[in-house]
Amino acid sequence: MHCTAGNQKNKAADIVNYHTNTLKWKVPGYHFIMEASGKVVQVLPVEQPSNGVAGHNSHIINVSYIGGVDTSKPGLPPIDNRTPEQKSALVALLKTLKQHFPEAEIVGHRDFNPGKACPSFDARKEYAGL
Repeated sequence: MHCTAGNQKNKAADIVNYHTNTLKWKVPGYHFIMEASGKVVQVLPVEQPSNGVAGHNSHIINVSYIGGVDTSKPGLPPIDNRTPEQKSALVALLKTLKQHFPEAEIVGHRDFNPGKACPSFDARKEYAGL
């Protein structure tokens, strides 16, 4: 689980454009992106590695919501600013993914890299019941 660490007014296409055109990545960082409206956009097939967590991309599915930082404050501090629509869409998507991958663990980017705040909440704890 990830956050995009940007403005919630962004759309999934903006994130993909940033990853592939600005950062020059060959593929975006996520398989799925949740827009603030709750719209789920699948960016890559789950069989294709994305660029979400260095060293782990060959065996994980990267899901992100747009947001995760307070854009009104200097330094963009982490904040769980998921909209109710994003929360609902995330649960629905994660339940579907768990049906296809029942042994999968739902964890946050920060669980792979303790120096990161992403996704700005404890995904392991929040989705433990899925």
